[in-house]
Amino acid sequence: MINFEDELKKFHPSLEVEEAEEAIYNKDLTDMADVLVKLVKEAEDTKTQE
Repeated sequence: MINFEDELKKFHPSLEVEEAEEAIYNKDLTDMADVLVKLVKEAEDTKTQE
């Protein structure tokens, strides 16, 4: 039977995963919320200019 406590003690994360994690978190990614906010602001700006 697997002893999960012992397995967790032996676990060491791969350096590749840590490097990828840093690269992902350090990027300035635009998500859908950012896109929607930008579209609403542009629509409001266009509306006030007319």
